Amino acid sequence: MTTPNRTFMQSLWDFFCSLKLTMFLLISLAITSIIGTIIPQGTPAPEYLATISVTKVKLYKALGFFDMYHSWWYILLLYLLTVNLIACSIKRLPHIWKIISQPTTTLDGTLERSLTSKASITSKEQPEMLKEKIAAFLRSEFAEPVVTESEGGWHLFAEKNSWCRLSVYIVHLSIIIIFIGAIIGSLFGYKGFVNIVEGQSVSNVMSRSGKPVDLGFSVRCEKFSKTTYPNGAPKEFKSILTVLENGKPVPDFTNVRVIVNDPLSYKGITFYQSSYGNAGDYFFTVSDPSGSRDIPVTVSGNASVTLPDGSSMHVLEATEDVSPFVPGLAGPAAQVELHGAAGGGQSFVVYANYPDLNVQYAKARQGTPIIHYKGAQQKMYTGLQVAKDPGVWVVWLGCALMVLGVYAAFFISHRRIWVRIQHGTITVGGNASKNQGAFQGTFENLVELLKTRLTKEKP
Repeated sequence: MTTPNRTFMQSLWDFFCSLKLTMFLLISLAITSIIGTIIPQGTPAPEYLATISVTKVKLYKALGFFDMYHSWWYILLLYLLTVNLIACSIKRLPHIWKIISQPTTTLDGTLERSLTSKASITSKEQPEMLKEKIAAFLRSEFAEPVVTESEGGWHLFAEKNSWCRLSVYIVHLSIIIIFIGAIIGSLFGYKGFVNIVEGQSVSNVMSRSGKPVDLGFSVRCEKFSKTTYPNGAPKEFKSILTVLENGKPVPDFTNVRVIVNDPLSYKGITFYQSSYGNAGDYFFTVSDPSGSRDIPVTVSGNASVTLPDGSSMHVLEATEDVSPFVPGLAGPAAQVELHGAAGGGQSFVVYANYPDLNVQYAKARQGTPIIHYKGAQQKMYTGLQVAKDPGVWVVWLGCALMVLGVYAAFFISHRRIWVRIQHGTITVGGNASKNQGAFQGTFENLVELLKTRLTKEKP
């Protein structure tokens, strides 16, 4: 037996209808999604780049691993899977549609032999009377029957949930809709980050690609606050934000509280609470170990300053009242980190109200300058993750369709009943598109109920 030569277009069609292609694409998407989870997305942090070689950095950039979900090859995989699903649906849909729109309504010998659920009932009643009784029975207990006369007998056909055979295509459609939503978000949306100092506003954010994006409005941070657990670990950090249009607060978007998992959304752009830090100025005086030459030093936010001896200092944390952390002491204090000119670092606390303690601790450290804390102009900044995804509602629509489709595909079956009245014998057959074992019990109960009805209704 020879296989007929296939044209290029026929071979291409077979390729896109292939289940092997479906499996390859699904596995590829799964593997690449894992890569996108392991490798940080967006502009890589210096700390991460320090852990991998220069060759790997170049390779990852060339392959688009730092922005994988926007890379041309990842989007190509989505396109191919979309075409594959459409092709498979088109190829198999006509057969399924024929089962739905042109059902077999007569129980012939071939169909009877193919059924696993079947039963026979003998009756001496007139076929026309039996036809009416069985039609009424099916109408009340199963579904509206189709009655036909063929080959010297009466045939009745009833079915339920024929539409559920389309459930797999609903799932296919939902996947395609999700992909369309993802592509819309990829092409027309962005993710970025912005830091806003208390009392200040921004109208641009920095995208993951490092490009500034104009919001089209401004966001002001009215206040930032944080609460901690007794051990000092962050418990909650909260931003109070106001949206500004043309410099004026927008009603209903003024003094909006933003915490983790409770973002602010405006004009399709969502602001998520992500991080925070110090942005105020901290004031110190620094002298050499002998205590002479007090020099005023100002540290801004998280920045470091170089001290006269060549060491560098930055502020780790500051408080207006140290008593919850150091019982017996009170007033402002700051925890600073000092790095010597020759390397090495140490952190310690300096106090505003206890200069003698500052001197005592400096001498104990041997050789480090004496540092006194003078207070701070306290300001915090809030770090916000910013996301715009115009395709999100398309994705949600696809997800809703997928839930409906999967439910129908697994839990709803197309059930059919055939009845043939011929030569004093009532032959009943049944079939379910899935879970035939469960349908068998339903079928047997239906046959027993039919026997009871026919017996009770005998003249």
